[in-house]
Amino acid sequence: MIPIHDDNPTRTTSWVTATLIIANILVFLYELSLGSGLDMLIREHAMIPYLVVQFPSAATYLTIFTSIFLHGSWIHIIGNMLYLWIFGNNIEDILGHIKFFVFYLLCGLGGAVGHILSGPTSTIPSLGASGAIAGVLGAYLMLYPWAKIDVAIPLFIFIHIIKLPALIVIGFWFFLQLISGYTIITSPVMQSSGGVAWFAHIGGFISGFILILIFPKKHRPKRV
Repeated sequence: MIPIHDDNPTRTTSWVTATLIIANILVFLYELSLGSGLDMLIREHAMIPYLVVQFPSAATYLTIFTSIFLHGSWIHIIGNMLYLWIFGNNIEDILGHIKFFVFYLLCGLGGAVGHILSGPTSTIPSLGASGAIAGVLGAYLMLYPWAKIDVAIPLFIFIHIIKLPALIVIGFWFFLQLISGYTIITSPVMQSSGGVAWFAHIGGFISGFILILIFPKKHRPKRV
């Protein structure tokens, strides 16, 4: 179930959402240009839970935010930017540009905290905007649970497009994160391997779900 569009128009131009997408794409293209030098970039700017916990410093804390702009593959960045494009504009619209940027970074922080708590001794670099974008999803679910989302559902060689409320689309997505997170913590083999940072998604989502209640808004969310 892949979201491709939402029927939830905005009142303002989403400059920050667009800028974040462009910035992430440019950084990823820069990563591709580095060749063998990419490993050094990842070591310096991705977040490594063990270093953040055992060697706290401005430099290690900064990686919590620099890692948000790094991605590991085309699928990784395309998926993240698709979700940000669909859901970010409405949250930016209701918060305003500057507050949305702060909100985005705080959700990224919440995602990092979730990931660190799930594996504080991990030395595997963590990167990606997934935690921050999960926070956007949490906020969207809180504000617009009944907004209609166009989703693509692959069935064998066919793709069906249907409309579903955000409550189902985002709720199902979060349910998958919880199931996957539970699988990770109950499997020693999975804990020691890399892969998707499920608890970054969970931490970011919960952060966004709560923070959107606290942040002052430009206007009241309209019913959709």
